[in-house]
Amino acid sequence: MKLSKREFIKAGAAGAAALALSPPLALLPRRAVAGAAPAFEPIAPISVAERRARVAKAQALMQKAGIGALLLEPGASMLYFSGIDWWRSERLTAVIIPAEGEIGVVTPYFEEPSVRQSLAFGDDVRTWNENENPLKYVHGILRDRGTLRKPLAVEETVRYFIVSNLKKLDSGIQTVSGDKITLGCRMFKSDHEIELMQRANDITIAAYRATHPQIATGMSRGDVAAIMERETTRLGGQPEFQLVLLGEASAYPHGSDKPQQVKEGEIVLMDCGCTYQGYQSDISRTFVHGEPNRKQRQVWDTVHRGQQLGFETAQVGTPAGHVDDVVRAYYEKLGYGPGYKTPGTPHRLGHGIGMEGHERVNLVGGETTPLQPRMCFSDEPGIYIYGEFGVRLEDCMHITEGGPKWFSTPPPSIDRPFG
Repeated sequence: MKLSKREFIKAGAAGAAALALSPPLALLPRRAVAGAAPAFEPIAPISVAERRARVAKAQALMQKAGIGALLLEPGASMLYFSGIDWWRSERLTAVIIPAEGEIGVVTPYFEEPSVRQSLAFGDDVRTWNENENPLKYVHGILRDRGTLRKPLAVEETVRYFIVSNLKKLDSGIQTVSGDKITLGCRMFKSDHEIELMQRANDITIAAYRATHPQIATGMSRGDVAAIMERETTRLGGQPEFQLVLLGEASAYPHGSDKPQQVKEGEIVLMDCGCTYQGYQSDISRTFVHGEPNRKQRQVWDTVHRGQQLGFETAQVGTPAGHVDDVVRAYYEKLGYGPGYKTPGTPHRLGHGIGMEGHERVNLVGGETTPLQPRMCFSDEPGIYIYGEFGVRLEDCMHITEGGPKWFSTPPPSIDRPFG
């Protein structure tokens, strides 16, 4: 299972050391920012009626495909359909969505009161004790809904031991991928979801604008990240990640564990995002602390043009991989690459986004899924020159009938990184 950007940044001693604040700067008082925006007005969270409609759509997709039920573990899909905000452990909590009838929940006996607090609807919560096999309760829900002899769709992140032990309990159970169901619902955002994503992006941009004038020579990457996190929280977002790469470290897309400080004339690459009412933003900005030199400007302008090409190509019906192909071909004509080699762009052009920072499908070579209205993606080309510096620009967009629409407007130049 892939690591999210947040998990990657937080993983390991190197990440912890990189984000640690140096005491003198950590204790500096926050500087007033002229025109700093107040927190935004709240937007209502996803309603019970919306979650019921999601379940109804999933059931329609299952009926069309001849699937009996969908099995979910804690995570974004469980939250999306049921409202249950829980975590994974060796103790099984599961949601079963049958093709017909009410959803069912299985959870440890002592967790039931807590699980019910976030359950949006439904009364069939079956509990198991520590000396019992929880999968017999999953089996019971499948039996009671009349789905045992129909394929059971399994969400892609459900752990192997759950499926294998369920089949040991009943060898007649047939499992299939749940992608057609979960992706068929989650890839296409409602107006409300797009509104929540827009708010998350607005908060991140406002936090960037408040953070930028507070960055000073000598700060560590942790100092800069702490300012961004503080500003994001002040504006009403839940910080998800604050990746800050300084100088040479910007040449490595996810950074370096070498000590880094803000220096005059060197690159500052920031990749930050927040969650608002369960929906995420993901925005990258690259600028120079001081006056950019000719090469920095040239690379920044090249990345910027590639981002615009990606946006222009992301039209309804276009295969997702073609968007990456067009941008990569443009960079190759300028001498970068070829393909995913450096100096150039070693990562995909973009990824799906919504409740998770990285969702399917991706804007990557070979991906044939056609773009459709209400799909949401990042558009994040970068050019990385190992040993020198890198530039990445990232803004997210959603596809409309008339073409792509930005959640956040890309910056006009390296001198105006926040518009």
